Amino acid sequence: MKLYLIDGTYELFRAYFGAPKRISPEGAEVGAVHGIVSSTLRLLKDPVVTHVAVAFDSVVESFRNEIYAGYKTGSEIPEDLLSQFPLAERAIRAIGATVWPMYEYETDDAIATAAFRWVDEVEQVVVMSPDKDMAQLYGSPKIVGYNVRTGQFLDGDGVIAKFGVSPESIPDYLALVGDKADGFPGLKGWGSKSASIVLAKYGHIEDIPLDPSLWNLPLRGVENLAVSLRAGIGEVLLYRYLALLRRDVPLPDSLDALEWKGVPRYVFEDLCDSLGFDTLRDRPTRWVG
Repeated sequence: MKLYLIDGTYELFRAYFGAPKRISPEGAEVGAVHGIVSSTLRLLKDPVVTHVAVAFDSVVESFRNEIYAGYKTGSEIPEDLLSQFPLAERAIRAIGATVWPMYEYETDDAIATAAFRWVDEVEQVVVMSPDKDMAQLYGSPKIVGYNVRTGQFLDGDGVIAKFGVSPESIPDYLALVGDKADGFPGLKGWGSKSASIVLAKYGHIEDIPLDPSLWNLPLRGVENLAVSLRAGIGEVLLYRYLALLRRDVPLPDSLDALEWKGVPRYVFEDLCDSLGFDTLRDRPTRWVG
């Protein structure tokens, strides 16, 4: 048995920018919702997909905004996409899948919590997201990422090949180089190459010597890197805290509750009628109720 954890926020964005626009009978834009329903039903056609949950950022801001004023706020999200978030949650419930709406925490936190909570009870946890933040989860050989767009899996060895550091060092790596998507800038002078070389040796920021003469690494400008690290040690440790995914989100479900048993026919048909999803009415391959 495998557990599939879907980043609903990413999937909704992907559908918004990749699927055709679509207007509901009431005049609302619902193209992204149509896209995420279609892609999720396609996943559920696979007989190996028996246990699944979808997490959404029901509000954009989280506890991280209270800690760091520059953290992402969602101010640039188009209004006709933002309005589809509650509809997407309703739609995923209408196909019988578990939905985790996030308010204080973020989607990534829910997925991290679930992955480590149930990893010992399943054959494999598949994280359906290409988000680089998720790479920190793949230190466990039973947790892998899957990019729906490219069809590629990512495991611990893949993280090392891609970023030059182990999964456990990904929060440190993001803290040093910055993460534009999340709104923190990293440290001046630090880039992907310098961060990967230094962290490959020391693992975590607090273990990097502040005296660069001790580094003994094939890097140019180590003096400047060390000066930047000393000057910004407080900032970069804060950035790492922002990048570190929580594993203590209070998810309400048991593993058994995540079993997908089929699409509740009348609920799904009502969704299709209200949103004008006529082409999806016969798409489900398993019905319940």
